[in-house]
Amino acid sequence: MSDLLDLSVNTLGGEAATFGGLTGGRVALVVNVASRCGLTPQYTGLEALHEELAGRGFTVLGFPCNQFMGQEPGTAEEIAEFCSATYGVTFPLTEKIEVNGPGRHPIYQALTETADSTGTAGDITWNFEKFVVGADGRVLGRFRPGVEPADPELRATIEQALSA
Repeated sequence: MSDLLDLSVNTLGGEAATFGGLTGGRVALVVNVASRCGLTPQYTGLEALHEELAGRGFTVLGFPCNQFMGQEPGTAEEIAEFCSATYGVTFPLTEKIEVNGPGRHPIYQALTETADSTGTAGDITWNFEKFVVGADGRVLGRFRPGVEPADPELRATIEQALSA
């Protein structure tokens, strides 16, 4: 696996960055997001988590993706406006990427090698799948889309990473 922190991606605004540059040496909750999904209200919990734990070295990092029934069709500007105006999102968002298939972004190539609590690795199953990534770039946990940001197991994984 390549070093996750060194992998390149553009910000939602089109600026070149690396995964490590976006996380800034913090523990990160990485989520593939979409604006027109039944799970889109999870943005509220993601932003709350980001705000609550940012001072302790934590960030949420959103990766817009349109691979699941076209639920993220917007331009970068439309995505930014929606996230800001509707959910008050302040955490970093990247350019729209692919998380599955032959066009899978290298960051998601690395992330999907990680298994969830059932031991299942591989493809992203839907929007809002979550990965806890330590400040050192190691993937510490994988949580399926239906797991809410306030889920006790997810929170415990984040807390453990922040205490490391």
